[in-house]
Amino acid sequence: MDRRKSIKSIILGSVAGGLAVNGCKPVSEESLIAPTVKVDEKHFGRTPLEKELIAELNAKTFFNPHELETIEVLCNLILPATATIGGALEAEVPEFIEFMSKDIPEYQPKLRGGLMWLDHKCNTDFGSEFKSSIETQQKEILDAIAYPDIKVPENKRPLEVQFFSLIRNLTLTGYYTSKIGIEDIGYKGNTPNIWDGVPQDVLEKHGVSYNEEWIAKCIDQSKRSDIAKWDENGNLLT
Repeated sequence: MDRRKSIKSIILGSVAGGLAVNGCKPVSEESLIAPTVKVDEKHFGRTPLEKELIAELNAKTFFNPHELETIEVLCNLILPATATIGGALEAEVPEFIEFMSKDIPEYQPKLRGGLMWLDHKCNTDFGSEFKSSIETQQKEILDAIAYPDIKVPENKRPLEVQFFSLIRNLTLTGYYTSKIGIEDIGYKGNTPNIWDGVPQDVLEKHGVSYNEEWIAKCIDQSKRSDIAKWDENGNLLT
């Protein structure tokens, strides 16, 4: 199983058990779409106060252009596009990370400090800033911080390790709560299926059968959208 399939498997498992990434809780496809800096039309179901806060956050800027370009490189390395579907950049994940850095200010020191560390490390090792380094050099830097010792508590790990864990989690959260990401994992939410009654072998096992009149009324899929009507004695009319 390749890395992308592994990630999709983890995300699907999380959805099945109640998505727990950064407290996200899927209710419908609309609620799974991550906020970005452009999205007044995507705020379906938000209260006026929530919309006011979103507008306030969107009016601010945290990352400078150099930092945003570095984040774009990181997002593309973490979750690139494939031949069939877009990746983190197409899902506007850098914009999502910008939004989250303002929505949760506690992220700011770790994110900005981590980006500074990346440039310092690349300048020391390769004589260039991270976003301008070749991909093999970038991956060499990231490989050294991408696999933390799970026996060490998160807050005891080096800053650069904490940074990469955060940027990776934000990238996956932003992607798999976007329209592209939802399409990628094939998540459809709660959808109605077609029930055509208890299987015949089960009915025979218990020595029961359906009343043909009830079958016509209750299991006619052409009438599945009709609202049932009952008389005052509780008898089904239609």
